Amino acid sequence: MLSANEQEKPALADGTRTGALDPDLERNEDHQFLMNRSVRNFSWKGLTVTVKDRQTKNARDLINDISGDVQQGELVALMGPSGCGKTTLLNVLARRPAASGAKVLGDSYVNGSGVDSSAFGRMTSYVEQEDTLIGSLTVRETLKFAADLSLPSSVTKSQRIERIDTLLESFGIQNQANTLVGTPIRKGISGGQKRRASVASQLITCPKILFLDEPTSGLRLDGQFRGHVVCKGASQSQQREFQTDCKYARRSRSRAGAESEITSIHQPSTTTFQLFDKLLLLSSGRTCYFGPLTGIDAYFRGIGHPIPSNTNPAEFLLDIVSSDFGNAKDVAQERVQLIQNSWAQSQEADAISRQVLDRVSMTGKDEGKVNVEDMARPGPVRITGALLHRSFIKSYRDVVAYGIRIVMYLGLAIMMGTVWLRLQPTQESIQPFVNAIFFGSAFMSFMAVAYVPAFLEDRANFAKERANGLYGATPFIVSNFLIGLPFLFLIAMLFSIISYWLSNFQPTGTAFMTWVMWLFLDLVAAESLVVFVTAIFPNFVIALALVAFANGLWMSVGGFLVTPTILNPFWKYVFHYIDYQAYVFQGMMVNEFSDRIYSCGTGCYCMYNTDLADQCQIRGTGVLETYGYATGRTGKWVGILVGIIAVYRLLGWIALSLRKT
Repeated sequence: MLSANEQEKPALADGTRTGALDPDLERNEDHQFLMNRSVRNFSWKGLTVTVKDRQTKNARDLINDISGDVQQGELVALMGPSGCGKTTLLNVLARRPAASGAKVLGDSYVNGSGVDSSAFGRMTSYVEQEDTLIGSLTVRETLKFAADLSLPSSVTKSQRIERIDTLLESFGIQNQANTLVGTPIRKGISGGQKRRASVASQLITCPKILFLDEPTSGLRLDGQFRGHVVCKGASQSQQREFQTDCKYARRSRSRAGAESEITSIHQPSTTTFQLFDKLLLLSSGRTCYFGPLTGIDAYFRGIGHPIPSNTNPAEFLLDIVSSDFGNAKDVAQERVQLIQNSWAQSQEADAISRQVLDRVSMTGKDEGKVNVEDMARPGPVRITGALLHRSFIKSYRDVVAYGIRIVMYLGLAIMMGTVWLRLQPTQESIQPFVNAIFFGSAFMSFMAVAYVPAFLEDRANFAKERANGLYGATPFIVSNFLIGLPFLFLIAMLFSIISYWLSNFQPTGTAFMTWVMWLFLDLVAAESLVVFVTAIFPNFVIALALVAFANGLWMSVGGFLVTPTILNPFWKYVFHYIDYQAYVFQGMMVNEFSDRIYSCGTGCYCMYNTDLADQCQIRGTGVLETYGYATGRTGKWVGILVGIIAVYRLLGWIALSLRKT
């Protein structure tokens, strides 16, 4: 552990240096706002995760009978070859879903006592392997909203600002504080800086226990590192990033960092490996060693596998517990089984089990409980407000969310207005008017597929924050719905100002605003459909295909291509009445034709027979009758459309509530 008066600032991969940590700040009351009864230890006993093998249909253990104990202030490395169960164990320890259909056995304890999932989530934090950040926010804003979503109202604004500044400086990203994280269109911070921002945002609440899944994964600082595949000589830069995190956690654990860290890491360098206090070595889901780093050499020498001098101990251990590579695979598997059996029968393994049991039996009913009252989360109103603020910033910065769509819709409006240019109230223009109404409504809603990538980013961020216990589906759905309304209304208004008057629809202010209303409801319904589908299928290609298919279906049964009077009963009664495009089309048709009269032209041959035929004119209601549309039902159709929107949002809420990933 570094001394409290250490002044050296560790260098990072990009040449920046972290800020010196002033130990006097630990005595500052502003840094004690989250300090409650400490987590003295975190232990687990007999953790086993079983799934059904897809080929044999037999039960298969992903991890088997794993026990361990972490004391306050310790950093634990969870290490093993790829596929050994590191992430599964980390998820179980963090009380996250282990695997689909998995059966989990065993118990975990905090200070020797069982803790319910709600309290456990408030005292822990999980840094995932992939950085899920909103690219249109700056680094400082990322930490600010992390604080707004996690810290209670009792934490003052000055305390939040000071905490954010401390984290920015400690992680060496203070110079990038006002730089965007970065989007596919706008360049932002580097991969390593993004990783540091992600870890810093998880430390905003002073978690008592911090879980990190492959903290060096995804850092492309030297262009050679890719997830679990580490090339020789390629791990120095990204592991220097992790060294900074470990040193930071050690130096500031009492005021900002986690009290304990459990980290899965693939192939650390010697320097990185030595930063840890304990090692949990896995192979094929079973423990090969758990204990202090200082005891590794003696233990493995005792079972016949001494660590050669001048060798990276981490690489050596990974080699001897891996059985996936090499020509002598059977020999390797036998060696691994011997190592696993040696640990299971060792005094060290027995001591850990007895230590956990003794601690549980000796802990009084209230003695081991951690006070989580000061770890309270903000209320739903405050969370919804923070999400609205964050979404608002994203909406006007991220051109993918609404900027590109506004430009796209303006282009569509110009095209529509110039193709259907200056239509006259004559019978020759009746069908073009109908065509324009269909095009304007159907294709506007179809273009909502452009919202899929923006919502996918929001959904991924929601999944991460929900998993860390910050908020549930309700604030997310409510804020997502509310923030979209002004932008969708703006799109509807801009589109209508251009296309409506160029096409020469009914030239009255009331008719124009009614058109805008229908177009606005059309866009809200289309975006609600995107939310519903993407909530179930958080995959870009699948969501895009399903939303496009659904809009194609709604076009087919909406009433334009085939009028409701002759539409096949199956499509009419199963899909037509739940088609939001159908009500928009009806509303726009009534808006155009209910109060307008058209001339029959030369020869007075009228295509629609109405009471004005003897005057060589066509009353617009005659056009509506051929489609089976009646007037005076605008309120009813608006109510149905609002109901469809509400159902889509409700189904999206249910999908997000039930789906945990």
